[in-house]
Amino acid sequence: MTNNFYYFFKEKSLKMLLFGFSSGLPILLVFSTLSVWLSKAGVERSTITLFSWAGFAYAFKYLWSPIIDKFSLPVFKKLGHRRSWLLLVQLLIILSLILTSFTDPQKNLFATAIFIVLLAFFSASQDIIIDAFRIESVSQSKQGYLSSMYIAGYRIGMLVSGAGSLWLASYFGSENYDQNVWQKVYCIMALFMMVGIFANLASNEPKIRKNIFKKTNNHLIFFLSILFTIAVFIYLYSNISFTVKENNLLIFFLTSLKLSFCFLVSGILLVLMTKLKIIEKKMVAESYIAPITNFIKKYGRFALIILLLISLYRIADVVMGVMANIFYLEKGYSIKDIATYSKFFGVFATIIGGFLGGYFASKKGTMKALFLGALIASLSNLLFAWLATVDANINYLIMVITADNISSGFAGAAFVIYLSGLTSIKFTATQYALFSSIMLFLPKLIAGYSGAWVDVMGYSNYFILTALLGMPVLFLIYWIGITAPIKDK
Repeated sequence: MTNNFYYFFKEKSLKMLLFGFSSGLPILLVFSTLSVWLSKAGVERSTITLFSWAGFAYAFKYLWSPIIDKFSLPVFKKLGHRRSWLLLVQLLIILSLILTSFTDPQKNLFATAIFIVLLAFFSASQDIIIDAFRIESVSQSKQGYLSSMYIAGYRIGMLVSGAGSLWLASYFGSENYDQNVWQKVYCIMALFMMVGIFANLASNEPKIRKNIFKKTNNHLIFFLSILFTIAVFIYLYSNISFTVKENNLLIFFLTSLKLSFCFLVSGILLVLMTKLKIIEKKMVAESYIAPITNFIKKYGRFALIILLLISLYRIADVVMGVMANIFYLEKGYSIKDIATYSKFFGVFATIIGGFLGGYFASKKGTMKALFLGALIASLSNLLFAWLATVDANINYLIMVITADNISSGFAGAAFVIYLSGLTSIKFTATQYALFSSIMLFLPKLIAGYSGAWVDVMGYSNYFILTALLGMPVLFLIYWIGITAPIKDK
Protein backbone atom coordinates (compact mmCIF):
# COMPACT_ATOMS: atom_id res chain seq x y z
CA MET A 1 0.00 0.00 0.00
CA THR A 2 2.86 2.39 0.87
CA ASN A 3 4.63 1.78 -2.44
CA ASN A 4 1.36 2.36 -4.28
CA PHE A 5 0.86 5.63 -2.43
CA TYR A 6 4.30 6.89 -3.47
CA TYR A 7 3.30 6.49 -7.12
CA PHE A 8 1.35 9.74 -6.69
CA PHE A 9 4.73 11.50 -6.27
CA LYS A 10 6.49 10.00 -9.28
CA GLU A 11 7.53 12.27 -12.13
CA LYS A 12 4.76 11.15 -14.49
CA SER A 13 2.12 11.72 -11.81
CA LEU A 14 3.39 15.19 -10.93
CA LYS A 15 3.53 16.23 -14.58
CA MET A 16 0.00 14.92 -15.03
CA LEU A 17 -0.99 17.24 -12.17
CA LEU A 18 0.28 20.17 -14.25
CA PHE A 19 -1.43 18.87 -17.39
CA GLY A 20 -4.66 18.62 -15.43
CA PHE A 21 -4.22 22.24 -14.34
CA SER A 22 -3.87 23.28 -17.99
CA SER A 23 -7.06 21.39 -18.90
CA GLY A 24 -9.08 22.70 -15.97
CA LEU A 25 -8.14 26.35 -16.31
CA PRO A 26 -10.15 27.31 -19.45
CA ILE A 27 -13.39 25.43 -18.72
CA LEU A 28 -14.78 27.74 -16.01
CA LEU A 29 -13.79 30.75 -18.12
CA VAL A 30 -16.15 29.31 -20.74
CA PHE A 31 -18.95 28.50 -18.29
CA SER A 32 -18.99 29.44 -14.60
CA THR A 33 -16.91 32.64 -14.48
CA LEU A 34 -18.44 33.72 -17.77
CA SER A 35 -21.94 33.40 -16.29
CA VAL A 36 -21.00 35.84 -13.50
CA TRP A 37 -19.53 38.26 -16.03
CA LEU A 38 -22.67 38.09 -18.19
CA SER A 39 -24.97 38.43 -15.15
CA LYS A 40 -23.17 41.58 -14.06
CA ALA A 41 -23.41 42.86 -17.64
CA GLY A 42 -27.20 42.57 -17.43
CA VAL A 43 -27.62 39.63 -19.85
CA GLU A 44 -30.87 37.69 -19.33
CA ARG A 45 -30.72 34.40 -17.40
CA SER A 46 -32.13 32.33 -20.27
CA THR A 47 -29.51 33.82 -22.62
CA ILE A 48 -26.67 33.13 -20.19
CA THR A 49 -27.54 29.45 -19.94
CA LEU A 50 -27.59 29.21 -23.73
CA PHE A 51 -23.88 30.07 -23.58
CA SER A 52 -23.43 26.58 -22.12
CA TRP A 53 -23.89 25.38 -25.69
CA ALA A 54 -20.34 26.53 -26.28
CA GLY A 55 -19.71 23.23 -24.53
CA PHE A 56 -20.81 21.46 -27.71
CA ALA A 57 -17.15 21.85 -28.68
CA TYR A 58 -16.48 19.26 -25.98
CA ALA A 59 -19.44 17.18 -27.14
CA PHE A 60 -18.31 17.07 -30.79
CA LYS A 61 -14.55 16.85 -30.37
CA TYR A 62 -14.75 13.31 -31.74
CA LEU A 63 -15.06 14.91 -35.19
CA TRP A 64 -11.57 16.36 -35.20
CA SER A 65 -9.85 13.92 -32.83
CA PRO A 66 -8.61 11.71 -35.73
CA ILE A 67 -6.86 14.77 -37.13
CA ILE A 68 -4.98 15.12 -33.87
CA ASP A 69 -4.35 11.37 -33.84
CA LYS A 70 -3.00 11.10 -37.39
CA PHE A 71 -2.02 14.44 -38.93
CA SER A 72 1.56 15.55 -38.32
CA LEU A 73 2.04 19.25 -37.64
CA PRO A 74 4.71 20.96 -39.73
CA VAL A 75 5.55 23.19 -36.72
CA PHE A 76 7.07 22.11 -33.40
CA LYS A 77 7.63 18.63 -34.92
CA LYS A 78 10.80 18.06 -32.86
CA LEU A 79 8.60 17.89 -29.77
CA GLY A 80 6.87 14.75 -31.08
CA HIS A 81 3.34 14.17 -32.28
CA ARG A 82 1.35 14.68 -29.06
CA ARG A 83 3.48 17.49 -27.66
CA SER A 84 3.58 19.54 -30.89
CA TRP A 85 -0.21 19.51 -31.11
CA LEU A 86 -0.46 20.33 -27.41
CA LEU A 87 1.83 23.35 -27.67
CA LEU A 88 -0.12 24.72 -30.64
CA VAL A 89 -3.54 24.51 -28.96
CA GLN A 90 -2.15 25.90 -25.69
CA LEU A 91 -0.94 28.99 -27.56
CA LEU A 92 -4.33 29.29 -29.27
CA ILE A 93 -6.10 29.07 -25.89
CA ILE A 94 -3.99 32.00 -24.68
CA LEU A 95 -4.88 33.99 -27.81
CA SER A 96 -8.60 33.19 -27.41
CA LEU A 97 -8.57 34.33 -23.77
CA ILE A 98 -6.96 37.63 -24.73
CA LEU A 99 -9.44 38.21 -27.58
CA THR A 100 -12.37 37.38 -25.28
CA SER A 101 -11.09 39.88 -22.71
CA PHE A 102 -11.35 42.73 -25.21
CA THR A 103 -15.07 42.14 -25.90
CA ASP A 104 -17.92 43.82 -24.03
CA PRO A 105 -21.13 41.71 -23.79
CA GLN A 106 -23.16 44.86 -23.13
CA LYS A 107 -22.15 46.30 -26.52
CA ASN A 108 -21.50 43.23 -28.67
CA LEU A 109 -22.70 39.95 -27.17
CA PHE A 110 -22.17 38.16 -30.48
CA ALA A 111 -18.43 38.94 -30.48
CA THR A 112 -18.15 37.58 -26.96
CA ALA A 113 -19.97 34.42 -28.06
CA ILE A 114 -17.64 33.91 -31.05
CA PHE A 115 -14.46 34.09 -29.00
CA ILE A 116 -15.95 31.92 -26.25
CA VAL A 117 -16.76 29.27 -28.88
CA LEU A 118 -13.15 29.46 -30.13
CA LEU A 119 -11.88 29.17 -26.55
CA ALA A 120 -14.09 26.12 -25.99
CA PHE A 121 -12.93 24.58 -29.29
CA PHE A 122 -9.23 24.89 -28.47
CA SER A 123 -9.80 23.85 -24.86
CA ALA A 124 -11.61 20.70 -26.02
CA SER A 125 -8.72 20.00 -28.41
CA GLN A 126 -6.28 20.29 -25.53
CA ASP A 127 -8.33 17.74 -23.59
CA ILE A 128 -8.15 15.30 -26.53
CA ILE A 129 -4.36 15.45 -26.52
CA ILE A 130 -3.86 15.27 -22.76
CA ASP A 131 -6.34 12.39 -22.39
CA ALA A 132 -4.46 10.43 -25.06
CA PHE A 133 -1.11 11.38 -23.51
CA ARG A 134 -2.27 10.11 -20.11
CA ILE A 135 -3.68 6.82 -21.41
CA GLU A 136 -0.58 6.12 -23.53
CA SER A 137 1.84 6.91 -20.68
CA VAL A 138 1.04 4.04 -18.27
CA SER A 139 -0.73 0.69 -18.14
CA GLN A 140 -4.37 0.27 -17.12
CA SER A 141 -3.29 -0.78 -13.61
CA LYS A 142 -1.67 2.64 -13.09
CA GLN A 143 -4.45 4.72 -14.66
CA GLY A 144 -6.10 5.27 -11.29
CA TYR A 145 -3.07 7.17 -9.99
CA LEU A 146 -2.63 9.32 -13.09
CA SER A 147 -6.38 9.93 -13.29
CA SER A 148 -6.46 11.10 -9.66
CA MET A 149 -3.51 13.45 -10.24
CA TYR A 150 -5.08 14.70 -13.47
CA ILE A 151 -8.37 15.44 -11.71
CA ALA A 152 -6.54 17.09 -8.81
CA GLY A 153 -4.69 19.34 -11.25
CA TYR A 154 -7.91 19.90 -13.18
CA ARG A 155 -9.65 21.11 -10.05
CA ILE A 156 -6.73 23.32 -9.07
CA GLY A 157 -6.97 24.87 -12.52
CA MET A 158 -10.68 25.38 -11.88
CA LEU A 159 -9.79 26.90 -8.51
CA VAL A 160 -7.62 29.49 -10.23
CA SER A 161 -10.10 30.26 -13.03
CA GLY A 162 -13.12 30.03 -10.70
CA ALA A 163 -12.28 31.39 -7.24
CA GLY A 164 -9.13 33.14 -8.48
CA SER A 165 -10.87 35.02 -11.27
CA LEU A 166 -13.79 36.04 -9.05
CA TRP A 167 -11.44 37.18 -6.28
CA LEU A 168 -9.60 39.26 -8.84
CA ALA A 169 -12.86 40.66 -10.16
CA SER A 170 -13.97 41.53 -6.64
CA TYR A 171 -10.56 43.09 -5.89
CA PHE A 172 -10.69 45.19 -9.05
CA GLY A 173 -14.23 46.28 -8.13
CA SER A 174 -16.77 44.31 -10.19
CA GLU A 175 -19.75 44.26 -7.81
CA ASN A 176 -20.83 46.99 -10.21
CA TYR A 177 -20.21 46.15 -13.86
CA ASP A 178 -16.96 47.40 -15.38
CA GLN A 179 -15.66 45.86 -18.59
CA ASN A 180 -12.06 46.85 -17.78
CA VAL A 181 -12.21 44.64 -14.70
CA TRP A 182 -13.10 41.53 -16.69
CA GLN A 183 -10.50 42.39 -19.33
CA LYS A 184 -7.80 42.30 -16.65
CA VAL A 185 -9.17 39.05 -15.21
CA TYR A 186 -9.17 37.14 -18.50
CA CYS A 187 -5.69 38.44 -19.46
CA ILE A 188 -4.30 37.26 -16.10
CA MET A 189 -5.92 33.87 -16.67
CA ALA A 190 -4.13 33.70 -20.03
CA LEU A 191 -0.80 34.03 -18.18
CA PHE A 192 -1.63 30.99 -16.02
CA MET A 193 -1.71 28.83 -19.18
CA MET A 194 2.09 29.00 -19.07
CA VAL A 195 1.90 26.21 -16.45
CA GLY A 196 0.60 23.83 -19.12
CA ILE A 197 3.23 24.97 -21.60
CA PHE A 198 5.96 24.32 -19.01
CA ALA A 199 4.61 20.81 -18.33
CA ASN A 200 4.54 20.10 -22.05
CA LEU A 201 8.11 21.25 -22.68
CA ALA A 202 9.36 19.31 -19.63
CA SER A 203 7.73 16.01 -20.71
CA ASN A 204 8.70 13.25 -23.11
CA GLU A 205 6.56 11.93 -25.94
CA PRO A 206 4.78 8.64 -25.03
CA LYS A 207 6.84 5.88 -26.67
CA ILE A 208 3.79 3.95 -27.83
CA ARG A 209 2.71 6.86 -30.05
CA LYS A 210 5.82 6.45 -32.18
CA ASN A 211 4.94 2.86 -33.02
CA ILE A 212 1.42 3.39 -34.36
CA PHE A 213 1.53 6.84 -35.90
CA LYS A 214 0.65 7.12 -39.57
CA LYS A 215 1.05 10.31 -41.50
CA THR A 216 -1.71 11.61 -43.76
CA ASN A 217 -2.46 15.04 -45.17
CA ASN A 218 -6.07 14.25 -46.04
CA HIS A 219 -6.99 15.00 -42.42
CA LEU A 220 -5.98 18.63 -42.91
CA ILE A 221 -8.60 19.00 -45.64
CA PHE A 222 -11.18 17.38 -43.40
CA PHE A 223 -10.16 19.66 -40.55
CA LEU A 224 -10.75 22.71 -42.71
CA SER A 225 -14.08 21.23 -43.77
CA ILE A 226 -15.08 20.83 -40.12
CA LEU A 227 -14.14 24.46 -39.42
CA PHE A 228 -16.26 25.53 -42.39
CA THR A 229 -19.33 23.60 -41.18
CA ILE A 230 -18.85 25.02 -37.66
CA ALA A 231 -18.82 28.52 -39.14
CA VAL A 232 -22.00 27.75 -41.09
CA PHE A 233 -23.64 26.38 -37.93
CA ILE A 234 -22.78 29.52 -35.94
CA TYR A 235 -23.96 31.80 -38.74
CA LEU A 236 -27.30 30.00 -39.11
CA TYR A 237 -27.96 29.76 -35.39
CA SER A 238 -27.16 33.44 -34.78
CA ASN A 239 -29.31 34.68 -37.68
CA ILE A 240 -32.48 32.66 -37.08
CA SER A 241 -34.70 34.47 -34.59
CA PHE A 242 -38.23 34.28 -33.17
CA THR A 243 -40.76 36.93 -32.24
CA VAL A 244 -42.16 34.85 -29.36
CA LYS A 245 -41.04 36.22 -25.97
CA GLU A 246 -43.48 35.20 -23.22
CA ASN A 247 -44.29 31.50 -23.86
CA ASN A 248 -41.33 29.56 -22.40
CA LEU A 249 -42.60 26.20 -23.61
CA LEU A 250 -42.97 27.47 -27.18
CA ILE A 251 -39.53 29.10 -27.05
CA PHE A 252 -38.08 25.77 -25.85
CA PHE A 253 -39.72 23.96 -28.77
CA LEU A 254 -38.71 26.52 -31.41
CA THR A 255 -35.13 26.71 -30.15
CA SER A 256 -34.88 22.90 -30.30
CA LEU A 257 -36.08 23.03 -33.90
CA LYS A 258 -33.54 25.74 -34.72
CA LEU A 259 -30.72 23.74 -33.16
CA SER A 260 -31.79 20.57 -34.99
CA PHE A 261 -31.99 22.46 -38.29
CA CYS A 262 -28.47 23.87 -37.86
CA PHE A 263 -27.09 20.42 -37.06
CA LEU A 264 -28.92 18.97 -40.09
CA VAL A 265 -27.52 21.59 -42.48
CA SER A 266 -24.00 21.08 -41.12
CA GLY A 267 -24.32 17.31 -41.52
CA ILE A 268 -25.61 17.66 -45.09
CA LEU A 269 -22.62 19.86 -45.94
CA LEU A 270 -20.21 17.18 -44.68
CA VAL A 271 -22.00 14.46 -46.67
CA LEU A 272 -22.00 16.68 -49.76
CA MET A 273 -18.26 17.35 -49.47
CA THR A 274 -17.71 13.60 -49.21
CA LYS A 275 -19.82 12.98 -52.31
CA LEU A 276 -17.85 15.65 -54.19
CA LYS A 277 -14.63 13.91 -53.04
CA ILE A 278 -13.43 17.00 -51.21
CA ILE A 279 -13.24 14.69 -48.22
CA GLU A 280 -11.71 11.28 -48.93
CA LYS A 281 -14.06 8.35 -48.16
CA LYS A 282 -11.20 6.02 -47.23
CA MET A 283 -9.90 8.52 -44.70
CA VAL A 284 -13.35 8.82 -43.15
CA ALA A 285 -13.66 5.04 -42.93
CA GLU A 286 -10.23 4.57 -41.34
CA SER A 287 -10.49 7.50 -38.98
CA TYR A 288 -14.13 7.47 -37.92
CA ILE A 289 -15.68 4.14 -38.76
CA ALA A 290 -12.74 1.94 -37.68
CA PRO A 291 -12.60 3.20 -34.05
CA ILE A 292 -16.34 2.59 -33.70
CA THR A 293 -16.23 -0.91 -35.21
CA ASN A 294 -13.22 -1.71 -33.00
CA PHE A 295 -15.25 -0.77 -29.93
CA ILE A 296 -18.29 -2.75 -31.11
CA LYS A 297 -16.16 -5.85 -31.78
CA LYS A 298 -14.62 -5.53 -28.33
CA TYR A 299 -17.93 -5.29 -26.42
CA GLY A 300 -20.39 -6.83 -28.90
CA ARG A 301 -24.08 -6.54 -28.00
CA PHE A 302 -23.24 -4.57 -24.84
CA ALA A 303 -21.61 -1.72 -26.75
CA LEU A 304 -24.84 0.32 -27.07
CA ILE A 305 -25.63 -0.14 -23.37
CA ILE A 306 -22.15 1.09 -22.46
CA LEU A 307 -22.60 4.13 -24.71
CA LEU A 308 -25.96 4.82 -23.04
CA LEU A 309 -24.26 4.75 -19.64
CA ILE A 310 -21.61 7.16 -20.89
CA SER A 311 -24.25 9.56 -22.23
CA LEU A 312 -26.12 9.66 -18.90
CA TYR A 313 -23.44 9.34 -16.23
CA ARG A 314 -22.67 13.06 -15.68
CA ILE A 315 -26.12 14.40 -16.59
CA ALA A 316 -27.08 15.27 -13.00
CA ASP A 317 -23.83 17.20 -12.42
CA VAL A 318 -23.73 19.08 -15.72
CA VAL A 319 -27.38 20.14 -15.85
CA MET A 320 -27.33 21.33 -12.24
CA GLY A 321 -23.93 23.02 -12.51
CA VAL A 322 -24.95 25.39 -15.30
CA MET A 323 -27.35 27.18 -12.94
CA ALA A 324 -25.12 27.17 -9.84
CA ASN A 325 -23.50 30.62 -10.10
CA ILE A 326 -26.70 32.30 -11.24
CA PHE A 327 -28.49 30.65 -8.29
CA TYR A 328 -25.88 31.93 -5.82
CA LEU A 329 -26.14 35.50 -7.18
CA GLU A 330 -29.95 35.51 -7.13
CA LYS A 331 -29.91 34.00 -3.64
CA GLY A 332 -28.02 37.07 -2.46
CA TYR A 333 -24.43 35.86 -2.21
CA SER A 334 -21.73 38.25 -3.42
CA ILE A 335 -19.04 37.51 -5.98
CA LYS A 336 -16.56 37.31 -3.10
CA ASP A 337 -18.78 34.75 -1.33
CA ILE A 338 -19.00 32.65 -4.50
CA ALA A 339 -15.24 32.83 -5.00
CA THR A 340 -14.43 31.91 -1.40
CA TYR A 341 -16.99 29.26 -0.58
CA SER A 342 -18.06 27.81 -3.90
CA LYS A 343 -14.86 27.95 -5.90
CA PHE A 344 -12.16 27.77 -3.21
CA PHE A 345 -13.58 25.35 -0.65
CA GLY A 346 -15.48 23.56 -3.39
CA VAL A 347 -12.39 22.81 -5.44
CA PHE A 348 -10.47 21.40 -2.48
CA ALA A 349 -13.48 19.24 -1.66
CA THR A 350 -13.45 18.00 -5.25
CA ILE A 351 -9.76 17.17 -5.05
CA ILE A 352 -10.40 15.14 -1.91
CA GLY A 353 -13.27 13.40 -3.65
CA GLY A 354 -11.06 12.69 -6.68
CA PHE A 355 -8.37 11.01 -4.58
CA LEU A 356 -11.00 9.00 -2.73
CA GLY A 357 -12.56 7.92 -6.02
CA GLY A 358 -9.22 6.87 -7.52
CA TYR A 359 -8.18 4.99 -4.39
CA PHE A 360 -11.60 3.32 -4.02
CA ALA A 361 -11.50 2.19 -7.66
CA SER A 362 -8.00 0.73 -7.26
CA LYS A 363 -9.10 -1.26 -4.17
CA LYS A 364 -12.76 -2.17 -4.79
CA GLY A 365 -12.94 -2.08 -8.58
CA THR A 366 -14.01 0.49 -11.14
CA MET A 367 -17.70 -0.49 -11.36
CA LYS A 368 -18.28 -0.24 -7.61
CA ALA A 369 -16.63 3.18 -7.61
CA LEU A 370 -18.74 4.17 -10.61
CA PHE A 371 -21.96 3.13 -8.84
CA LEU A 372 -21.17 4.90 -5.58
CA GLY A 373 -20.08 8.05 -7.46
CA ALA A 374 -23.31 8.21 -9.47
CA LEU A 375 -25.42 7.71 -6.35
CA ILE A 376 -23.85 10.42 -4.20
CA ALA A 377 -23.58 12.85 -7.14
CA SER A 378 -27.34 12.66 -7.75
CA LEU A 379 -28.28 12.78 -4.05
CA SER A 380 -26.12 15.87 -3.50
CA ASN A 381 -28.38 17.83 -5.89
CA LEU A 382 -31.18 17.41 -3.34
CA LEU A 383 -29.13 19.54 -0.97
CA PHE A 384 -29.35 22.39 -3.47
CA ALA A 385 -33.13 21.90 -3.57
CA TRP A 386 -33.15 22.36 0.21
CA LEU A 387 -30.77 25.35 -0.01
CA ALA A 388 -33.23 27.06 -2.37
CA THR A 389 -35.95 26.94 0.32
CA VAL A 390 -34.00 28.55 3.19
CA ASP A 391 -32.59 32.04 3.73
CA ALA A 392 -29.05 32.78 2.55
CA ASN A 393 -26.61 31.43 5.13
CA ILE A 394 -22.87 30.99 4.64
CA ASN A 395 -22.74 27.88 6.84
CA TYR A 396 -25.47 26.21 4.82
CA LEU A 397 -23.67 27.15 1.62
CA ILE A 398 -20.38 25.64 2.82
CA MET A 399 -22.09 22.41 3.87
CA VAL A 400 -23.91 21.94 0.56
CA ILE A 401 -20.92 22.88 -1.58
CA THR A 402 -18.59 20.56 0.33
CA ALA A 403 -20.91 17.56 -0.02
CA ASP A 404 -21.61 18.30 -3.69
CA ASN A 405 -17.98 18.67 -4.68
CA ILE A 406 -16.71 15.62 -2.79
CA SER A 407 -19.33 13.54 -4.58
CA SER A 408 -18.53 15.18 -7.94
CA GLY A 409 -14.80 14.55 -7.53
CA PHE A 410 -15.38 10.93 -6.53
CA ALA A 411 -17.69 10.31 -9.51
CA GLY A 412 -15.36 12.13 -11.91
CA ALA A 413 -12.31 10.05 -10.95
CA ALA A 414 -14.22 6.79 -11.25
CA PHE A 415 -15.60 7.79 -14.63
CA VAL A 416 -12.22 8.81 -16.08
CA ILE A 417 -10.77 5.45 -15.05
CA TYR A 418 -13.73 3.65 -16.63
CA LEU A 419 -13.44 5.53 -19.92
CA SER A 420 -9.68 4.96 -20.02
CA GLY A 421 -10.28 1.23 -19.69
CA LEU A 422 -12.64 1.22 -22.66
CA THR A 423 -10.14 2.56 -25.19
CA SER A 424 -7.85 0.61 -27.51
CA ILE A 425 -4.28 1.86 -27.92
CA LYS A 426 -4.65 1.97 -31.71
CA PHE A 427 -7.44 4.58 -31.40
CA THR A 428 -6.67 6.18 -28.04
CA ALA A 429 -7.44 9.82 -28.79
CA THR A 430 -10.34 9.13 -31.15
CA GLN A 431 -12.17 6.64 -28.93
CA TYR A 432 -11.70 8.64 -25.74
CA ALA A 433 -12.89 11.75 -27.56
CA LEU A 434 -15.92 9.80 -28.79
CA PHE A 435 -16.75 8.71 -25.25
CA SER A 436 -16.34 12.18 -23.78
CA SER A 437 -18.36 13.65 -26.68
CA ILE A 438 -21.22 11.25 -25.97
CA MET A 439 -20.87 12.03 -22.26
CA LEU A 440 -21.45 15.77 -22.79
CA PHE A 441 -23.88 16.02 -25.71
CA LEU A 442 -27.20 15.30 -23.96
CA PRO A 443 -26.30 17.08 -20.68
CA LYS A 444 -25.15 20.20 -22.54
CA LEU A 445 -28.23 20.16 -24.76
CA ILE A 446 -30.53 20.01 -21.73
CA ALA A 447 -28.43 22.51 -19.76
CA GLY A 448 -28.90 25.13 -22.46
CA TYR A 449 -32.59 25.29 -21.54
CA SER A 450 -32.03 25.27 -17.78
CA GLY A 451 -32.68 29.01 -17.45
CA ALA A 452 -36.10 28.61 -19.07
CA TRP A 453 -36.83 25.58 -16.87
CA VAL A 454 -36.08 27.54 -13.71
CA ASP A 455 -38.39 30.31 -14.94
CA VAL A 456 -41.21 27.76 -15.13
CA MET A 457 -40.68 25.53 -12.06
CA GLY A 458 -38.40 27.46 -9.69
CA TYR A 459 -35.00 26.52 -8.31
CA SER A 460 -36.06 23.89 -5.76
CA ASN A 461 -38.08 21.79 -8.22
CA TYR A 462 -35.37 22.22 -10.84
CA PHE A 463 -32.69 20.78 -8.55
CA ILE A 464 -34.96 17.87 -7.61
CA LEU A 465 -35.42 17.19 -11.32
CA THR A 466 -31.64 17.13 -11.88
CA ALA A 467 -31.28 14.57 -9.08
CA LEU A 468 -33.92 12.34 -10.68
CA LEU A 469 -32.14 12.55 -14.04
CA GLY A 470 -29.20 10.67 -12.51
CA MET A 471 -31.17 7.75 -11.11
CA PRO A 472 -31.40 5.52 -14.27
CA VAL A 473 -27.60 5.47 -14.32
CA LEU A 474 -27.49 3.23 -11.26
CA PHE A 475 -29.36 0.42 -13.01
CA LEU A 476 -27.11 0.69 -16.07
CA ILE A 477 -23.95 0.48 -13.97
CA TYR A 478 -25.23 -2.60 -12.14
CA TRP A 479 -26.19 -4.29 -15.39
CA ILE A 480 -22.95 -3.47 -17.20
CA GLY A 481 -20.85 -4.42 -14.19
CA ILE A 482 -22.28 -7.94 -14.39
CA THR A 483 -22.44 -8.40 -18.15
CA ALA A 484 -19.68 -6.27 -19.69
CA PRO A 485 -16.72 -5.64 -17.38
CA ILE A 486 -13.69 -3.65 -18.55
CA LYS A 487 -11.23 -5.54 -20.70
CA ASP A 488 -7.71 -4.42 -19.83
CA LYS A 489 -5.42 -3.34 -22.60
